[in-house]
Amino acid sequence: MTRIVPWVFGAVYGIVLLAGLYFVVGGLGGGDPLRLTGFLAGMAMLFVVEVVAWRAPRWEVWLLGVRLALFVVVVAFDESGLSRVLFVLVPFAAYLAFGRRVGVVLGGVALALLVGGFAVRVPGWYRDADHVSDVLMFSMGLVLALAMADVALRERRAASRVAELSAAAERSRMARDLHDSLGHHLTAVSIQLEKAAAFAERDAGVARQALADARTSVGRALEDVRASVGALRAEPARLVDALAGLAADGVDLHVDGEERGTDQATATALYRAAQEAVTNARRHGRAATVGITVTFGAHGTRLVVTDDGIGFDVTTPRDGFGLLGLRERAALLGGTATVDSTPGAGTRVVVTVPAILPP
Repeated sequence: MTRIVPWVFGAVYGIVLLAGLYFVVGGLGGGDPLRLTGFLAGMAMLFVVEVVAWRAPRWEVWLLGVRLALFVVVVAFDESGLSRVLFVLVPFAAYLAFGRRVGVVLGGVALALLVGGFAVRVPGWYRDADHVSDVLMFSMGLVLALAMADVALRERRAASRVAELSAAAERSRMARDLHDSLGHHLTAVSIQLEKAAAFAERDAGVARQALADARTSVGRALEDVRASVGALRAEPARLVDALAGLAADGVDLHVDGEERGTDQATATALYRAAQEAVTNARRHGRAATVGITVTFGAHGTRLVVTDDGIGFDVTTPRDGFGLLGLRERAALLGGTATVDSTPGAGTRVVVTVPAILPP
């Protein structure tokens, strides 16, 4: 179940608790101490259930039954009758835990029980404006609860889809990397070996140099393979921790703000973007200094990578990952990526990713 549920449940509990206390303090009921004690105890247990549900989401199915039992207890002790609204939360939670069909069915059952209870306890209830109003408001609450559950469920599926697309994009990027780097090195090895074979009898010195160059290309190819394997294995739990690994390799890292609950897809995407930008700065830009600045804001995360390398003309098409790959990575998370560079003046890469949920 999504993390929105505890917030919704807690808010409804708070409203019901305040309404019940107002009913007693305002002298609108009989003021029975035993019923008030039972009501307060039941509400306290509901808050405890939400704490447990937050810390142990795997128990959510069982806790749904506990909530339902406590709802019955609270309604039985509540003199105001306003706590009946708690039953709106049952189809809401069921919708998130079991799907649309179960949520809608339980919503219908809850409405039928309310109407049935009125029919048994209050003859001619349908002629009373207060009872009819109760049924209408309960029905409206059911509709809103189910609609909210549907939005939360779609949001959860969208977040899962983003993670899947991010993983697919990462596989595509790694394929491009292997083609661009490993393919280049293997081609160089093949050429050097052919050269060594051709000069083996005519010029031993040239042949030896060709073999030495081939060994150098093999070493570079192995370094690229190790880097690619390490990138595939690394799944940063926290973006700052992952970027600190790049800083250990001589990159200046500056963090602005506090990282709070960065999801896996966002952390991975931003880390890969930073990793790619740093690699390009050193491999192609021949930069002496590379800096990373990450800013955590209320509406998203901003990553900036700068270097003092040779730069390039951004209007000239380039092979490899480049600007297109950066944009693809950011777009998967609803963000943007820009690359500013001028020949001889270094490069600046900016990736901005919005927050999935408001803080």
